[in-house]
Amino acid sequence: MKVLIVEDDNVLSLMLSRMVTEMGHQVLNVVTKGQHAIREALENKPDIILMDIMLDDDTDGIEAYRQIKEQLTIPVIYITGNSDSLNKRRANQFGYHDFLTKPIIFKDLKQSIRLINNKINQNQ
Repeated sequence: MKVLIVEDDNVLSLMLSRMVTEMGHQVLNVVTKGQHAIREALENKPDIILMDIMLDDDTDGIEAYRQIKEQLTIPVIYITGNSDSLNKRRANQFGYHDFLTKPIIFKDLKQSIRLINNKINQNQ
């Protein structure tokens, strides 16, 4: 599976990349800005997006996913240090596969990605 990582924290993006690779998946790219996430998703069509909510530009992860979802159906796993109810309500408007809170635990991310992979395989 091709995974797009959208995370503005360099240490966490490296950690997520290693986790994804250890699971046997391909990291398509790592971007730090919402606008870059939109462009990358539309151009390269990842199988999954790991999306931080707070990013390095004016487009947060929820807005970036909203714009992506207008054109593509790609499951998103939100990865955030802020699991407040406002962000969860906003995210619910556009749907998401999972909402993981930092620090990310390998087994939780692995389980979440495995569920997406199983769902994709069932639909093929």
